[in-house]
Amino acid sequence: MERVRRRYGFINGIDVDPEGSKGGFYGSLYAQDREESWNLLKSLRRNEEQPWIVYGDFNEIMYEFEKKGGLPREERRMEAFRNALEDCRLIDVGYSGNWFTWERGNLPETNIRERLDRGVANVNWMSMFLEANIQHLVHSTSDHYPLLISTNK
Repeated sequence: MERVRRRYGFINGIDVDPEGSKGGFYGSLYAQDREESWNLLKSLRRNEEQPWIVYGDFNEIMYEFEKKGGLPREERRMEAFRNALEDCRLIDVGYSGNWFTWERGNLPETNIRERLDRGVANVNWMSMFLEANIQHLVHSTSDHYPLLISTNK
């Protein structure tokens, strides 16, 4: 861990013993491979009693209102994502900041915004961190907005 801190300039970082499970997630960029992503997520599910949070770029939206611009999303794709989260008993942690986490296109007619990045957790994690908040920060060079997860604990 010390090597990682030095490499990325986190010289004042501290190690905190984990409680429960956590982890970043990257959903397949390709829609035809998304089912593999959801199967991977399901395989990571552990003991239901253990607090668990998963965050990252799922490359999918849960509902059509999480997308503005571009072609409409197929309902079956969103439903497969919702079903995977439900199978894992994961619920959206919520957020503050912009409603979208990904943006492409500078002109109004080509601009697309979607909420592809999020944090989801099980009930035990949510009850352990009652004041948890995920902020969608402003991006600079990436087309994704970074997530800042605060547990306030």
